[in-house]
Amino acid sequence: MADVPVAATLAEFLSNLHTERDAMRSFVSLLETEQHTLLAGETEQLLTLAETKTRTVAQLTGLGNARKQFQATLSPSDNMENWLQSHAAQELPVWREIRKLAARAQQLNHTNGEMIRVKLGHNQQALNVLHNAAQSATGLYGRDGQPNLSGMGRKLGSV
Repeated sequence: MADVPVAATLAEFLSNLHTERDAMRSFVSLLETEQHTLLAGETEQLLTLAETKTRTVAQLTGLGNARKQFQATLSPSDNMENWLQSHAAQELPVWREIRKLAARAQQLNHTNGEMIRVKLGHNQQALNVLHNAAQSATGLYGRDGQPNLSGMGRKLGSV
């Protein structure tokens, strides 16, 4: 394995690193928007956000795979931080920001997932209440079409 890749590959790698950082910024922004949308209860917007997130994740996956391919050309003893320090120190802030943004994205994604789980639980409870009400409502009317309220509530005038 080569210690320093060819210049064209290096230039492409560094360009991709900046693109990855920009895509990661966009992804974190999307997750923050998703969180605000969930908190505001504006669930109609979630589908559009999900589509945009899917496209951004696909882009980040491609960029991450390209970075991993580049890393495979490095010496086995080099990690990205060490390699950049030795060969492209001016790019260290970009790499560190990517890592920081990735940690933020993971935290936001976890929190948003929990918020969605809770909202789904509330929706399921509401559906259960409606389902049970519909089941008990089937006995409200007798065969003659008249209300059959026996067994419901208490008799008027009784304590």
